Amino acid sequence: MSDAKPRNADLPVRAVVGVALIAVAATALWLGGFVFWLLLTVAGLVMIGEWGGLHGAERGQSRLAQYALMVPLAILSPLAAGPGFLVLGLIAGAGFFIAIVTRNGALGLGAAYVGLPVLALVFLRAQEAGLLLAFWAMALVWATDIGAYFAGRSIGGPKLMPRVSPNKTWAGFIGGVAAATLFALILTRWGLAWPLVFATPVLAMMAQGGDLVESWLKRRAGVKDSGNLLPGHGGVLDRLDGLVPVAPAAAFLVLMLAVR
Repeated sequence: MSDAKPRNADLPVRAVVGVALIAVAATALWLGGFVFWLLLTVAGLVMIGEWGGLHGAERGQSRLAQYALMVPLAILSPLAAGPGFLVLGLIAGAGFFIAIVTRNGALGLGAAYVGLPVLALVFLRAQEAGLLLAFWAMALVWATDIGAYFAGRSIGGPKLMPRVSPNKTWAGFIGGVAAATLFALILTRWGLAWPLVFATPVLAMMAQGGDLVESWLKRRAGVKDSGNLLPGHGGVLDRLDGLVPVAPAAAFLVLMLAVR
């Protein structure tokens, strides 16, 4: 999800890249294990680099943050310890290390901002019903994004937070929540637990909140996108900002509800 203004001229490129991203994510999710972990790790390392750019970090500082985050992400591998409290502690340790060495607390915070969603998604995929659970957490964000886009474009109306993201409307916000909820209801046919369905509207709100937070960060940094890696889309943070709060919340729900 991006805060950039509509770029109709880039629509074909955006569509092709968007479909390709979903195809890659879906394939890795289906395969699970090492492939899923590897994709998330690469995305995470790119994300913390972009996070550094949004917080005034020098290139060397961002590189150090990437190296530090590699430690918990490597331990997260299915060939190592896998998802667990050890990785959680190492993410916290990496954050403190980055903040102390670079004297940039915001950069250190990036270890949690990036590491927790990666840990959460690997944890979800490792469950007995991991394919369904991880797909639910990831795709509800996609559904929110699509529902918000079409509702906002077709209905319009009052702006949600014009000073942060001038293109987002209340109609889009409600449309995104409705689309995600409908998506979760459909997944009950494949066994999605009802408590997770009931939680989906809240997670959809969180997804849009994550979008707004990154929009605010970009506005504060004076940039249009978090990066330029993805043609027509900007950076990886631009595409995964909604998943950042949703993945840890979804994993926490699965853990507390003992959904497997």
